[in-house]
Amino acid sequence: MSQAAVVALTAASNVRPSKTGNVVSTQPQTLDLHTAIEHGQLSAEFRGNGRDTVRAILTNRTGGQLTVRVAGGQMFESGTNLVVVLRSGEVELRPGTPVEVTIQTAATRSANKFADRGYTLSYGTLPRLKPLLTYAQNHPELSTATLQTAVLALTENLPLSAVSKFSAAGADLPTHFDTSAFRVETGDIVHALLTLRAIGVRDGDLAMNIDPQLKVEAMIEPLTRPFAMRYYGITPATEWDYWKSELLSGDEATRHYALYGIARFYPDIALEMLPKWARETKMAEVFRISAIQALADTQRPEALPILEKLSDEFGSDTELGKAASNSAKFLNTSLAKLSANRTATVSFRSSVATSQFQ
Repeated sequence: MSQAAVVALTAASNVRPSKTGNVVSTQPQTLDLHTAIEHGQLSAEFRGNGRDTVRAILTNRTGGQLTVRVAGGQMFESGTNLVVVLRSGEVELRPGTPVEVTIQTAATRSANKFADRGYTLSYGTLPRLKPLLTYAQNHPELSTATLQTAVLALTENLPLSAVSKFSAAGADLPTHFDTSAFRVETGDIVHALLTLRAIGVRDGDLAMNIDPQLKVEAMIEPLTRPFAMRYYGITPATEWDYWKSELLSGDEATRHYALYGIARFYPDIALEMLPKWARETKMAEVFRISAIQALADTQRPEALPILEKLSDEFGSDTELGKAASNSAKFLNTSLAKLSANRTATVSFRSSVATSQFQ
C-alpha cells in the first residue's frame, strides 16, 4: 500500500479522448465498486474519518484495464459509524497496480465518531438523500461542509445549536450527542438551507430555521450577507427596513446585533446614531456597549475621535469607558493595517506612485 499511486476520483464520463484528441473507441471494462469486489475483479481496503473522507486502496485483479465507478449514495460503515458518498466518480486502474483514491463523503449520523478507522461497503441506502445527491452532482461549487449540514438536516433535522459555530444567544437546545465535529461557518448553513430549498424541502420543516439568531448572524457577515438576503427575501431596497425592525422589535436576545449590521453597511448613519445610543442613560447597558463597539465596525477614521471622547466621558473605571477605550484601540489597529495594505499595493504597482507618499 505504501507504493500505491494517489489519484483523485474524477467525474464519471462515457467517452475518453486519446492523447491525439480522438475518441478512443475501445473502452476499458467499467464496473461499479460493489460489483467489481463481489466478482473478485477488484480488491479494496477502506479507511475513513467518520465525516468527510474515505480513502480506498484499490487493486485491479483482472488482466486488462478496469474503470471502477463509485456512485453517489454508496454507503460505508464502521461499527455504528455510517457515511455516504456525496458525488459519483470513477477511476481507471491498470492490472495489479494498487491505487489510493480519496472519496468525498458525509456522515449520516451526528453520533459518528470522528477518528481514522477501517470501513466496509454497506448495502444500505437512504432514499431521502437522493434529491440532494443529484443536486450536488450538478453543483460542484457546493462545499463539503455545506453538503454535510444538508445531509444531517435531512437525516436528523438537527437544531441550529448543533451545527453552528457561533454561540447561541438565547436558550441552547440540547442535543443527544457531541456535534462539535459537525459545526460549520454561518455561510455554510445558509448555503445548506438554499440547497435544501432548491430540492423542494420546505423551510418550515427544518429545525435550523426555528432560531431567529441565524438570520441576523448571516446578515452581519459581509461574505454571507448576499446569500442571506436571497434566502430571506431581503432586497437592497428593503434592507434598511430589516435592520430597523430587527433593532426595534427583534428577538430580545439578539436585537442589539443589529447595531453591528448598521455600522458595517450604513456607516454614515451609524456615525451619527451610535454615539447617541451610547450616551442614552435610559438605554439598557447591552445596547450602550454594543453601540460603542459597533462604532469600530464602521472602519471609518471619523469614529476614532468619537470613541476617544466617549472613553473620556465615561471614565476608564467604568464598563462603558473600557468598551470605548478598547474599541478605539481596535479601530486604530484596523485602520493602520488598511493603510499599510494600501501603501504596499501602490508600492508594488508603481515606484513612481510610491514616491508620492514620501
